Order: sequence, then structure tokens, then C-alpha cells
Amino acid sequence: MRQPRSVAVRLIGAAAVGALAAGSMAGCSGQNQVPSIGYAVDAVIASYNGGSTLGASSGSAAVFQRVLTGFFYTGPDGQQVADTDFGTAKEVPGESQTIQYRLNPDGVYSDGVPTSCDDLVLTWAAHSGRFTKPGSVPLFDAADTAGYADIERVDCQPGSKDATVVFRPDRRFVPWRDLFTAGEVMPAHVAARVAGVPNVVSGLQSGDPGAVQRLADFWNTGWTIGAESLDLSRFPASGPYRIESFDPKNGLVLIANERWWGNKAETGRIVVFDKTADLKAKVSDNSVSVVDVGANSVADLDLGGFSSKTVPGRGAEQLVLATAGVFGSVEARRAFALCVPRQALFDTLGKAADVPDTGLGAGPLNARITQQDSLFYPATTGAAERYRGTDVSAATATLAAGRAANPTIRIGYLAPDERRARTVQMIAEACRPAGITVVDAGAPDFRPGQLTEGRVDAVLSSTAAAPGPAGSLTGVAATSALRTGNGLNFGRFGNGRYDAITDQLVADDNSAAQLGLLTEAENLLWSEMPSIPLFATPRTIAFGAGLHNGAAGPTQGGTGWNMDRWVLRR
Repeated sequence: MRQPRSVAVRLIGAAAVGALAAGSMAGCSGQNQVPSIGYAVDAVIASYNGGSTLGASSGSAAVFQRVLTGFFYTGPDGQQVADTDFGTAKEVPGESQTIQYRLNPDGVYSDGVPTSCDDLVLTWAAHSGRFTKPGSVPLFDAADTAGYADIERVDCQPGSKDATVVFRPDRRFVPWRDLFTAGEVMPAHVAARVAGVPNVVSGLQSGDPGAVQRLADFWNTGWTIGAESLDLSRFPASGPYRIESFDPKNGLVLIANERWWGNKAETGRIVVFDKTADLKAKVSDNSVSVVDVGANSVADLDLGGFSSKTVPGRGAEQLVLATAGVFGSVEARRAFALCVPRQALFDTLGKAADVPDTGLGAGPLNARITQQDSLFYPATTGAAERYRGTDVSAATATLAAGRAANPTIRIGYLAPDERRARTVQMIAEACRPAGITVVDAGAPDFRPGQLTEGRVDAVLSSTAAAPGPAGSLTGVAATSALRTGNGLNFGRFGNGRYDAITDQLVADDNSAAQLGLLTEAENLLWSEMPSIPLFATPRTIAFGAGLHNGAAGPTQGGTGWNMDRWVLRR
């Protein structure tokens, strides 16, 4: 059970120093001078819908966790924390795994419409994978189906505060707290209104083709955030903050939600600047008070006057490879991995300050789905040793075996990013003697979907292709990003045995079984090489003088995980 937020903040020791006093008017204009705090994070404000492929891969969770709440949220250590302000969830006895959800009776969206189990039915339907087009293509562009695909039904009376989720008799989902989380539970009444579906619950439960299609069309694109003005009627909040405005130049303005039923936000206005902002300029003119970015990603960033630290993040810095084109053969992928200087990349770019000799960030990352600080990690990563450093002769021989002479590999990432540009440069220098040409394809408008489209051959990013904050203790996104058919699987890797292993991993929490399955999975992935793990993504997190209750969150939830508790005192 979650402690009240005021108590939780004290327990987490959130007395970290913070924002520059001069930033107290960040983003204010005209006569409406509401004290505010500027927050810079290298996520991308692209979608309100954190459960969509676009939302998850751009880092929506780092921006909207305190705008769209859920039964759980990602805490500062990557753990799932119960949010009883939103509602309660508990596993109850039954022949099949059954979870009982009860929304807070006082819960209401900022537009005055009560939260209801309709929201859960829409979330489940979108992630279930059961609604498809011809060719088994999902109608909903969900980031993943993990857990949701195992749900047989969601018992819900339209408008009710109660829902019972029943899993299939042959399935169990151990990390069920990763379901219906902050940023994923979207306002079903908005989808119903815009899509012209009178009753979301009956439309989805009956599988009415027209209703499902219209709901999917809206769910996929109706909450996209771009350069155009937002229709705020589509963006009601269920958390302590709501959206006031957005434009790429002046950032995302969040203000206290007057209808929030929990502890009121301590600061009435937060201005979020994403990856596209000129961070150096924002710091220089005192617009930014909290900084959460990849270490050494911004050239010549002067954080004088801030209290800052660089820590290993839960996200995995990695290269996600295509499984078509130049990487259509496994030999080509292995050859590339053999020339990537993983140890040198860690030594030069991946080390974070004050990291213990063992655990997260202690060395090159040798696993894709096993946590680096897990007790299982040392026993599951033996296959990585062959790929620790550059082996030109082995890379050349492997290319010859795959008949892939002199390949050119385009590596894409969201630019500008000094650390990732340097990563590509080091890889290019190491691979050139093996006859492999590496091209820097970083761009300000880069999106990981370009890998699927064949416009690049690899993506340099964190877990699940996120540009900024990423990763969690359960690692569901990391596992899902390699599962056949999932939205986050941009390289379109598909392996039936891997899929079966991941099904077993979430169904059986016996430690011996987990060790065996994780070892098999890591060996399989090092053999098939759908991605190349490099190191735990180092994060630089900084607070200026005067900001209280800031607490670093180097996970998919970002340091804004408790922004409603931030207080600025001169």
C-alpha cells in the first residue's frame, strides 16, 4: 500500500536542493505571474498517450505521470509504487488469476467527468492484441501487450468505480502491478465523444467492428502532441496537474488541477522543456530549475549554481538492429557486434560517478532483459564475453561467412546528443578495419520508427528506443521490445522460443526457474543479436538553489515522478 504522498516524500529523503530562485517565474508572461518551476528532461513531448508506441518510445511517462495517474507509478528506484489516490488494486482468490480494481470514489477528470472502469476497459482493449486488421495487424498501435494479452475479460458496468480483471485459466502474470499504470489509463469518455461511440464498454465487449475501428483510430492519433495548438477538451487530467498550454518554443505548461482530490500540488505551475529545447539557453536565462538529461549529452552545459550528480540509469544504452536490409542475416549482425568496442565505450562514455564495484553501472552491460544489479546477472551473461571488445579478424571472418562484404550501417538517434555522436564515432573508428562503414544518421526529427521503415539500420537509444529516461525494476519494456509483433519492437525481431521464454518468465517466480529461463534467453539473444547492449545509461540530474523535495529518478518515470511535491523557496 502506498503511503500518502506527503509521508512518502519524507521517507524517500526528498530534501534534495533544487531550483534557481530566479527560475521562480520561469515561463510566465503578461500579468498572470504564477510562481513556477522549469523542468528540463530529454524525453520528447509527442503524445499524451503513454501506452501507445509513440508515447512509450518518446518518454511520455517522464512528463505525464503526475498528469495522468494510475493504480501504480514508477518510483525513483524503478519500483512500482501503489497510488491509492487513484484507486486500489488487489489480487483475490479464484480458479484463475483475478485482480480487483476499485477507483477512488472522489476521482474525477479535470473536465468534471468521473473516472470509471470504462477507462480500464479501453486500456485493456488497446493493449490486448485481440482487435486486428486483415493479416493479423493490430488495430491499436499499443507499445506492448505484456500482461494485457493474458486477460480473458474485464468485468465492468459502464460508469462504475469497480472492475474485476480475470486472466485466462492457463495464464498467470506475476508483475501485474505493471498494468493500468500512470500514463496508460486514458480518458475513455474523450475517446467515446470524439469517435462517436455511445458506450465504450459495450462497444468493445461486443467487438462491434465499426465502434472498435473508430476507437482505435482515435486512440492511435487523437492524443498526439505536435506543433499545432492543442484542443484541450481532449486532454483532461486525472492527477494533480493538468495541461494549460504547449508550444515547442515555450514548452509544456502544467498547472495545478483544481479538481484533483488528493494532496494539492505544492507548486502551482511547472514548465516542462523537452529534448527539442535549447537547454544551455534555458539554463543561462534561469528558465530551468530541474535538469534530467543523459550525461554529457549537451555540449558545454554549465550547471554552476546547481547541485548535480551523474548516476547510472535503469535504462540500457544500446544499439537496436534491423533484421532486414544490411542486417538481414544473423552473420551481419554478429560481425557488427564483434567490432563494436563495448568495453572502451563504457570506459569512455558509460561510467557514472560514485558507482559501486558491483551492480548497476559497474561495467559494460552484458544482458538485455536481466537487471545488471540482479542476483541472476553474473550467471546469465557468459555469452557476452565474446563481444566485450573489438575483434577485427573475427568480424571479418563472420562477414565473409554471411556473404556481407563491406556493409554500410546507418546509426540513427535523436540529435543533438554529444555522447551519442561520440559513441557513433568510436564505433565507426573501431569497425573501419573490418570493412564496415558506419554512418552517423542522428537527426533532430529522428524517430525509432525509421528503423522499421528501412531509413536507418540501427537505433542508438535507451531501453525500448526511448531517447531519455527509461527502464524499470520489472524490465517489462525491455522484454517487450524484443517480442514478436509488439509496437516497441522496431527492429521487427521475431523468435518463437524467445516469446515462449518471456511467457514463462512472467508466469513463474520460482528463482531456479527464473535463472534457467533468463540464461537461455540471454544466450539466445547473444546468438541472434537483435540488439547490442552497451552500458547502463548515465543520467545527469541537477537541482538549483532553493528547490526542496527534489529526488533523482533515473528510470522511465524521470525525476518528475514527484513534481507535485517540489517547493521553491528563495
